[in-house]
Amino acid sequence: MSVDNVWSGQWVADRLGVRLAGGGVRDGGGTGGGDGFSAVGGRGRQGADGGRDGDGGPNGDGGRNVHGGAELRELLGLALRRNPKRAHLLVSNVLGKHVPQRPATVHGAGVRLGRRVRELLGDEAAARAVVLGYAETATGLGHSVADGLVLAPYLHSTRRPVPGVATVGGFEEEHSHATSHLLLPEDPGFLASTGPLVLVDDEFSTGRTVLNTIAALHRRFPRDHYVVVALVDMRSPEDRARLDAFAADLGARVDLVAAAAGAVHLPDDVLERGAELVAAYEAAAGAREGATAPTGPPAGPETTRVDLGWPEGVPDGGRHGFTPTHRARLEAALPAMATRLAAELGETPDTCAAPGGTALAGAASADTVPAGHTAPVAPAGHTASDAPAAPDASAAPAASAAPDAPADDLAATPRRAAPAPDGPGGALGGPGGAPGGPGAGGAPAPHRPLRRVLVLGFEELMYAPLRIAEALDEALDGVEVRYSTTTRSPVLAVDDPGYAIRTRLTFPAHDDPADGPGPRYAYNVAPGADPDRRFDAVVAVVDSAADTPALHAPDGLLAGLSAHTDRLVLAVVPSYRPQTPPTPRTVPERQAPPMHQPSYEPLRGPDFSSYAPEEVGWLLQDFSHVTLEAPTEEREEAIQSGGAHYAESLPVEYQPNERYQELFRAALDTSAARIARAVGAVTETVLAERSPRPVLVSLARAGTPVGVLMRRWARHAHGLDLPHYAISIVRGRGIDTAALRWLADHHDPSDVVFVDGWTGKGAITRELSDALAPYPDFDPRIAVLADPGRCVDTYGTRDDFLVPSACLNSTVSGLISRTVLRADLVGPNDFHGAKYYRELAGADVSEYFLDTVSARFAEVAEAALADAGRLAATDRTPTWEGWAAVERISQEYGIHDVNLVKPGVGETTRVLLRRVPWKILAQRGAGADLDHVRLLAEQRGVPVEEADDLPYTCVGLIHPRYTRGATGADGKTVGTASGTTADRTADKTADKTADKANTANTANTADKAAGRHERTVAAR
Repeated sequence: MSVDNVWSGQWVADRLGVRLAGGGVRDGGGTGGGDGFSAVGGRGRQGADGGRDGDGGPNGDGGRNVHGGAELRELLGLALRRNPKRAHLLVSNVLGKHVPQRPATVHGAGVRLGRRVRELLGDEAAARAVVLGYAETATGLGHSVADGLVLAPYLHSTRRPVPGVATVGGFEEEHSHATSHLLLPEDPGFLASTGPLVLVDDEFSTGRTVLNTIAALHRRFPRDHYVVVALVDMRSPEDRARLDAFAADLGARVDLVAAAAGAVHLPDDVLERGAELVAAYEAAAGAREGATAPTGPPAGPETTRVDLGWPEGVPDGGRHGFTPTHRARLEAALPAMATRLAAELGETPDTCAAPGGTALAGAASADTVPAGHTAPVAPAGHTASDAPAAPDASAAPAASAAPDAPADDLAATPRRAAPAPDGPGGALGGPGGAPGGPGAGGAPAPHRPLRRVLVLGFEELMYAPLRIAEALDEALDGVEVRYSTTTRSPVLAVDDPGYAIRTRLTFPAHDDPADGPGPRYAYNVAPGADPDRRFDAVVAVVDSAADTPALHAPDGLLAGLSAHTDRLVLAVVPSYRPQTPPTPRTVPERQAPPMHQPSYEPLRGPDFSSYAPEEVGWLLQDFSHVTLEAPTEEREEAIQSGGAHYAESLPVEYQPNERYQELFRAALDTSAARIARAVGAVTETVLAERSPRPVLVSLARAGTPVGVLMRRWARHAHGLDLPHYAISIVRGRGIDTAALRWLADHHDPSDVVFVDGWTGKGAITRELSDALAPYPDFDPRIAVLADPGRCVDTYGTRDDFLVPSACLNSTVSGLISRTVLRADLVGPNDFHGAKYYRELAGADVSEYFLDTVSARFAEVAEAALADAGRLAATDRTPTWEGWAAVERISQEYGIHDVNLVKPGVGETTRVLLRRVPWKILAQRGAGADLDHVRLLAEQRGVPVEEADDLPYTCVGLIHPRYTRGATGADGKTVGTASGTTADRTADKTADKTADKANTANTANTADKAAGRHERTVAAR
């Protein structure tokens, strides 16, 4: 970031000649420079994306295709460190590691990258993806990328061995000061899927770390596709060529997605000059420390411990794996955690120090080199411009906190930062006054409200503190919340606006690290010479493994923090410990065992479904052992945000109460004859016009009861024993092609008649037509019981009336769930899948429904034959009136997505049972056909509006721009929403007050329900 238009890398650039050059966005082969590598290693797809708007800093995440490195300077600053392999450090302004940043900015940067990965992969491949983040700096970024993918599980590497947990892999990070990475998933099969592996790091500099990772993992878990994600891609042409050759040798595709791209131009002698500059400044800091011995007891607030109420069983991070279910549980608990912290931070003690007060601490030191300090002699062979800056009379008051000392000295001789000298030049002293600021002689400062709060994470523990900070930012009105974490990476601190690391706190490691004791650092936490940078409160978040005596020691982190804030809060997250020894899960959270062997025979009852075996054969896989259900509200948010497809999960099965079951039975008694007549009419039409021996193939699962009834009619009226199968079709994904191949192998495709329950707007009709285009031997025309949408030419009636099977879910459909298509469960030669809910047998009315309707066949036979005769003489060409009505309703109600408009009694019922409804439109004067709709709407708290010009009896509207905030505590819907959680995360700005003003002006219309997140949801 820049301060007063000063780039935070200018100090290094001036002294070492380091230069950043920008090259635009990198996005999987786009013209911004992204490289896609094909399976044979050649250059991959060349996209047309020449750069997109992003979100880094005030102007975006660096996605703008701007020349000259402007976007890079917003994303990055520069600093120096003592490292023989790489003297300079690219300091990210949006990572939340070294530079305190707004938490929504940090989280949003990763979420957006995750969304772009999903766009690159497509829904099917994204559903099989696994995300891997790098320790320590990218653990939070990787989590956030996984959030953007929505359904991806996440694992990050670690440098902390955990006893009893097997290592499934490891690799080296060549330019890092601490190189060894371990992979410790709780489930040893976590990385065994064949889906894409998404590797996330904060920067992509040489590519060697990625090469090491892929090479190590590919030997054990080979796959075809890798995606590398980074905030910035800074590779040289040589580095890009190296990755190109590596991908060719590997035989895999490697894509790259980055927020911005460019290059670092380094002088040939940058390592030597950088080392000399670091040594000179550290020597000057050591000389000042020796001249200012500490006196007096430690000062600062007492540390207050707060119990967060961390949800039991949720991991503290991705060290052992973190699933979408974990994330959902964490997000549900975050508001309560933020409330607890906000309550603790609600008052500032009367004894707090003023912004410019004296900093007294334990041996944890606030290290900085003031920009205007007398310079040491320039290193031999260099001009004075290469050496530290000389004094400048115009410089701001300089900081004088003590610099580093060896770790042994920290442990043996506790020391404190020295009091500042009197006068305006005294660092950390009050402006123009004695140490202690407004209170003479360090007297207590007056009471004041919170202005700035820092949530400080701990090394690899980045995601949990980040999400806590984000929730706290929502909870605290008018308070600026920032987020950063401690680190083991040593960096020189120089208190200059043109340098990225202004101040440094040094303290001993406090988590008993495997590589032994050593110093750790917190950067830009102490205010240095600028009192406006001071934090009024700090919330330190550590895991329980790091809550050790060393943390609380006089030279520990907490003592160091207390010298620079008025209030210090400690929040401890329980360290997650996997089972010992780790036990592979028989049903992994998401990465189910690959199923690539085709199922050659249909599933039949009673082993699969409560239907008799001759009634239907299910061309499906049995997923009864797989956990697929998600809460309705969670599914709705994921579906509408584009992060998930509805067929990738299942809604929790609705369990009707006794009142609703009575309504179903009453509706069935009333409509059984009407249904039987329509069954007869459509079956006679099929026999007369399509085939004398049709093969009925119902679209699971709403079409399956109708297919069974048509089969029963053919047997009742003609003595025919027709084959009947159930097959899966998924809107936006197409039909089950493996099942089509099975049908073609066992029957004449020209005899196949596809059967569904009813039409709404005709989306599945169109889907089937498109899906069968490559299979011309199959007739795409669907036969339905009712066609109120006028979308098909083979039907029993075009009346929009209640088909009681629409009232229930599995309990009227043979106890079978809706079908599931998820790439980690369904291979290219596999049937789609579904679940058999055996446990619901006590509530099953599937046979009762069929028997009740079949019992009316004889009495309606004559009328059904007459209906079939009239239909044969009628022009039944589809007019698609229903689709036109849906488009009109979508525009009138400001929904802008026809998939959120569900016309007809059957589809409206499904909305109330499975989705998050917004409102119901009912034809004025509609009678008993809508009794069950009114009952469900009452239970869900959904308004029912009467209308005069509906071509349907009713229309259900799904809640547009749904968030979980769109339901009340009782699960009932409310009138407005304000964008998805991911939208709020990505779009939250530093000006929270203005953001809340926009939300307050949101009205109860679908257009304004989108608030400031106006967007068109593409019809899937």
